Amino acid sequence: MDIGKFEILKKDQNSGARLGRLQTAHGEIKTPVFMPVGTRGSVKGMTPRQVEETGAQIILANTYHMYLRPGVDKVEALGDLHKLMAWNKPILTDSGGYQVFSLSTLNRIGEDGVEFASHIDGRKIYLDAKIATEVQNRLGADIIMCFDECTPFPCPQDRLKKAVDRSIRWAKICKESHSREDQLLFAIVQGGIDLELRKYCAQEMIKLDLPGYAIGGLSVGEGHDNMIRTVDYVAPLLPENKPRYLMGVGFPADIIASVRAGVDMFDCVLPTRNGRNGFAFTDDGPLRLRNASHTEDTSPIEQGCDCYCCKNFSRGAIRHFFIVSEMLGPTLVSIHNVRFFQRLMDKIHKNIENGTFVDWADEKLAKYAENGLLKN
Repeated sequence: MDIGKFEILKKDQNSGARLGRLQTAHGEIKTPVFMPVGTRGSVKGMTPRQVEETGAQIILANTYHMYLRPGVDKVEALGDLHKLMAWNKPILTDSGGYQVFSLSTLNRIGEDGVEFASHIDGRKIYLDAKIATEVQNRLGADIIMCFDECTPFPCPQDRLKKAVDRSIRWAKICKESHSREDQLLFAIVQGGIDLELRKYCAQEMIKLDLPGYAIGGLSVGEGHDNMIRTVDYVAPLLPENKPRYLMGVGFPADIIASVRAGVDMFDCVLPTRNGRNGFAFTDDGPLRLRNASHTEDTSPIEQGCDCYCCKNFSRGAIRHFFIVSEMLGPTLVSIHNVRFFQRLMDKIHKNIENGTFVDWADEKLAKYAENGLLKN
């Protein structure tokens, strides 16, 4: 097995979109790919079998959360992350950097690492590039991420520059600390919406010659136009023969526009987070299933959807489950939403293969704009 091999199977003639194939220790991933998020070792509200039945090829787990609870020792005692999650397909773990800077009370940001207070019990914890890499090595995911500093939006220029410099320095330490040949280490390009900083960061990260590259620090409030302007600029800077991963981005319009720019991998909590709140994704826009208008509606969430939810339950039944607080309601809408995103990726694959991607993408993005869905 040639772990880390990435092949481009087809390029779109009129955009940066491409079909690819990435080999990991737990199987092949066809790209572009969307990864459901299993933050604490579980895709919320869904069994691994249900996730697999949506067509998901790979899921994401979070290093920060697994490090705090149950702890890497306990994960190892249970086998590894694949055993804990009962998922024998590829797993990606992010480095925990985003959560350190967004969830925790920071006590100190140093040149080497970060001291922070746990969001669970307030205890002081230290995390740096070496520790983050060693933890991910021990967790056993197939793809692991370099430790980085993710800045908010807006961000003062001096802080943005320092975060980029730290992320570059930390990525070098991650590469030196990485100890498993069966895991693929990806670098993360930071820089906010400052294109010159993004270019500088990309150039420095590329020098590390890692198996893949991510674009981080977006979907933090900068808006669709700023996001896509940044992705359009950064994606072509990254090595063409390596997978490109846009972190934490999941609105359908953002995915389509980013595939057009040449991005291969995506993840987001939206399908299950929104599903738990009765918010369903459809081709015609969002559906809010708690609304009284669905009380006696016998139609499925989306006509033509082949998910378990749409084949078996009506909108009226699902609304009832939410109104009486039955846990089946959130599970059903989560199943539909995760399948919706996998169907979206299937359509992207088909249109790239058929040479119709640009026309299809333009039509979809125009429809989203008309319906006010170009949001993040």
